[in-house]
Amino acid sequence: MALRLSHPFSDPPPCRLSFSKLPIRRFSFSVHCSLAATDESQKLVLEVKDRLERYHETLPVGKNGRDDEDMILWFLKDRDYSVEEATERLAKAIKWREDFGVSELTEESVRNVAESGKAFVHDLLDVNDRPVLIVVASNHYPGMYDRSEDEKLCVFLVEKALSKLPAGQERILGIFDLRGFGTENADLKFLTFVFDIFYYYYPKRLSQVLFVEAPFIFKQLWKITKPLLGSHASLVRFCSVQTVREEYFTENTVPTIFKH
Repeated sequence: MALRLSHPFSDPPPCRLSFSKLPIRRFSFSVHCSLAATDESQKLVLEVKDRLERYHETLPVGKNGRDDEDMILWFLKDRDYSVEEATERLAKAIKWREDFGVSELTEESVRNVAESGKAFVHDLLDVNDRPVLIVVASNHYPGMYDRSEDEKLCVFLVEKALSKLPAGQERILGIFDLRGFGTENADLKFLTFVFDIFYYYYPKRLSQVLFVEAPFIFKQLWKITKPLLGSHASLVRFCSVQTVREEYFTENTVPTIFKH
């Protein structure tokens, strides 16, 4: 499976304005340019919204629906403001959310598999004000639970992490604790699923992925998996527990599992 990671957040479409020769007008130009860019973005949002209503009228409305303007703008930015591409991506994402039952996921519905301790959302943010989703790989055993249950837990935790985004922050941090990882924990299909949902349904929501204390066996498996992930692989950083403590958290915010 070949995946490609879209370009980083692009700036809004340039506005066509002429510079004034008078220095005193520079500030008004800047404001005018910003307003023009905002107006253009809103125009594109409404265009996508109209297309979704005309060609995908059966899709749900409301939050994360076809009339959610914040969601539409996010996908427009991801697709470099291409109305056609954003409409296509959004239609698929909204349909997936409906079919998967994302809005129906609750703490109770994923409690059984969550009690394995294989993944959770950290209560506190990292030093860059990012919500943190942690996976404890040694607690994951393929086949112990139905794959759909593992996938539901994954999506529920992604949604939970995103709900903790503070104002001005747009992406989350993913951490895989690989201490104690063995061949019995290897699950390439599930790892691919994780990266897939971020690419197709949560574009640009994943800021970085830390592989902590990766043993030799995992590094060998990574050589196999890496080509399947394409540019997604560039999000990954192999590091130590010490690096996690010193570079990503403070003494008061570091997750308990990384304190020692």
